[in-house]
Amino acid sequence: MATIPSRYLLNHIGGEWRAPESGQTRPNINPGDVSDHIGDFAESGGADVELAVEAAAAAMPAWKALGPIKRAEYLRAAERLIEERAEDFAQAITREQGKLLKEARGEVKRALAILDFTAGEGRRLKGETLPAEEPRTFAYTFRAPIGVVGLVTPWNFPLAIPMWKVAPALLAGCGAVLKPSPFTPLTAALLVEAFVDAGVPAGVLNLVQGDIAAGEALVSHPRVAGISFTGSLPVGLAIHTAGAPRLLRTQLELGGKNAVLVLADAELDKAVKATAFGAFGQSGQRCSATSRVVVDKAVKEQFLDKLVAEVAQIKVGADIGPVINEARMQACLDAIRTAQEAGAKVVAGGGRAPGNGFYVEPTVLRDVPWDSEIAQEEIFGPVLSVVDCDGFDDAMRISNSVKYGMSGTIFTQDPALIFEALERFEAGMLHVNRPGVGAYAHLPHMGAKLSQFGPPECSPQVWDFYTEWRSACVSY
Repeated sequence: MATIPSRYLLNHIGGEWRAPESGQTRPNINPGDVSDHIGDFAESGGADVELAVEAAAAAMPAWKALGPIKRAEYLRAAERLIEERAEDFAQAITREQGKLLKEARGEVKRALAILDFTAGEGRRLKGETLPAEEPRTFAYTFRAPIGVVGLVTPWNFPLAIPMWKVAPALLAGCGAVLKPSPFTPLTAALLVEAFVDAGVPAGVLNLVQGDIAAGEALVSHPRVAGISFTGSLPVGLAIHTAGAPRLLRTQLELGGKNAVLVLADAELDKAVKATAFGAFGQSGQRCSATSRVVVDKAVKEQFLDKLVAEVAQIKVGADIGPVINEARMQACLDAIRTAQEAGAKVVAGGGRAPGNGFYVEPTVLRDVPWDSEIAQEEIFGPVLSVVDCDGFDDAMRISNSVKYGMSGTIFTQDPALIFEALERFEAGMLHVNRPGVGAYAHLPHMGAKLSQFGPPECSPQVWDFYTEWRSACVSY
């Protein structure tokens, strides 16, 4: 495998690539080929975070003074560079995250769409003019950046998710410190380099690689005004709890346990393909992945026959990639075993797939009790639970029985049930007669219940995190 430039192994702070103050590193291994050692990346701590936050704070006044239209020009320049380097990004994503190359290329396109949308918002970052109570008085509102923000991102979308945090943070006028997952440091380094090469001034965007120590230091730093985090529920709760005493602003996108509802009148072929795509695309490692399919008993057997046949065509390594690491692989296998002990039956997959990586067979479990552990808790892998239901009301009850609420999907030809389901789903992103995954750059990416806290990501609503309102009254 190709050797990467040594600078990518480092942090980027105050406009310079620099080694971690700790002197420590962490190996980065290809999950699809464990013999591929990508490199030893910086393992940062509190001292590195201190330098990065101070650099961001120092750079922010001049960056804020540019205004959103000028700041958007830097985003456009970065967009052009990323488009030119698209294949480099895709190769890096596949190598360190494991998703198929076609999926990685799709992620690059999504990141570009997010950047394109956000840059366009530079001319729409507006307030309001309002009537004044006194004569000869002009009253209006405007947005101001909240300050230095910490951007803590996961490994499952190592380009798209950092992009939907970095782009609005910079356009809003904030100084930013990006702390990506320690499992995908290379993609983050490529992203930061693109913004640096686009001319973003030194210190505006800083990169601190590492794991828990760096994350905790970022959350606890008194000059950090907000933390945008995407990841697990326990970590999100810990961030929110740690920041609460100083009223730290948080934007948390957390777990999901998403259901596809297949009613008796559904187009089964369409529902089967959408379910398989949502469950096994990107090896099930996304917050909106289909991990439950709730099927009406009247069509359950027919649906299962078609689903098992569909899954049988999925080739590990060609149609589905590895999970991120050995721990995630073992968690999937343990969940399957626990489900079987609770009465579920494996009708497809169920084990580790051969290969020099962390491959799990695409797995379908039938006769899964709606309240069993595997039907309630996030798996984050290619494991699908089939749950029986008795009609629409029962399907909605089962769908809403979990603590999460990221996405909800229904397959039916009944217009009345479509709109009733859209009202009754306890989830943030809803789909009808289409896969339950995927989102547009200009629509809110958000969940409900314990899947989300704070404003949505993407969309114009994101400014409610990165900015705060000001009101002004001018007597003339």
